Amino acid sequence: MGKVVALKLAFASVVLSAAFSSNAAEPIKIGVSGPFTGGSSPMGVSMRDAIRLAADEINKSGGVLGRPLQLVERDDEAKNPRGAMVAQELIYREKVVATLGIINTGVMLASARFYEDAKIPIITAGPTGTQVTKLFQPPQYPDNYVFRISLPDNIQAAMIVDDATGRLHYTKVAILADSSNYGQLGKDDIVAALSKRGITPTSVEKFNVGDVDMTPQLLRAKASGAQAVLTYGVGPELAQIANGMAKLGWKVPIIGSHTLSMPNFIETAGTNAEGAIFPEAFVAGTSAKGDAFVSSYKAAYKVDRIAALEWAAPAYDTVYLLAAAIKQAGSTDGAKIRAALENLHGPVNGVLMSYDRPFTKENHELFKDPSKAMMATIRQGQVVRVSVPK
Repeated sequence: MGKVVALKLAFASVVLSAAFSSNAAEPIKIGVSGPFTGGSSPMGVSMRDAIRLAADEINKSGGVLGRPLQLVERDDEAKNPRGAMVAQELIYREKVVATLGIINTGVMLASARFYEDAKIPIITAGPTGTQVTKLFQPPQYPDNYVFRISLPDNIQAAMIVDDATGRLHYTKVAILADSSNYGQLGKDDIVAALSKRGITPTSVEKFNVGDVDMTPQLLRAKASGAQAVLTYGVGPELAQIANGMAKLGWKVPIIGSHTLSMPNFIETAGTNAEGAIFPEAFVAGTSAKGDAFVSSYKAAYKVDRIAALEWAAPAYDTVYLLAAAIKQAGSTDGAKIRAALENLHGPVNGVLMSYDRPFTKENHELFKDPSKAMMATIRQGQVVRVSVPK
């Protein structure tokens, strides 16, 4: 009987050991939401693939807390209602511990409250609307679960205006912005930035997403005597602006938000995209870490060019920031991950920069001023840094 009992105990020990081992290896589920189809898909797919690359690297190195990262991906189609549905599915059905992604400001504004209510952190490298991280601030909300490492529109607007009126010395500028949340909120930020310099735009024009003829708006802007056109829109319509200006023979600079780096602007506008100027958080060829990331991405996906590098690079970094926060927290509990992000110990070596306490409890923006960003331009179809004479 003693041997039988011993065998039973040994068997139970093996079962328990296997159970604990299985539990230790249980994947950490992370949501990935973005537009993987439609007009915003070049940014969404580039973002998603960069996140996959970083997660694969981390998993090959042993994962986080001894557990692999499992990405749960959903296409939000750049549609606000769809984005809200995706957020709820990721949180309540898939039980993700955090989410990365989202490209469009409207989608984020429609989704963020679900993450806030569920106490699930979301780190985004996409939407730039100024209000994105300010929706759930104290005193109304004791904790904020939205973090961002992309350039907010208020900082982009300040950089656009500083470049147009400072470096280039223009005093007469027109604004062309699309009718979306992104376009109109960005337009408001540009108007506010111009006002600080005592400048009123000569013309403020609106167009709809999907418009293919900007002639009336461009004629009014040209008639106003504008020396430059400041834009807030996305790639396809921005290309119509550039091509429309060429048809009118109106040769003034286009200076706008970072969406001027979208491939569907550069490719559709062709030579008319040359010289467009915009703020950027990352430009290829500016750091060794960045060059290594670009090489790894191209090799992993067998491409000669990253469709939307300026969205891929920060998205890659969000995975490492989240992994560092989970490791520091020693937990996948949402509140503990949020607290770790707000006081992240030790530098995290990323593509955009070496992250040293990037967030605080009071401020969930990586970019708190323009000092860590740069102005870029299109040269021979490529995004390059603007050369500023010393």
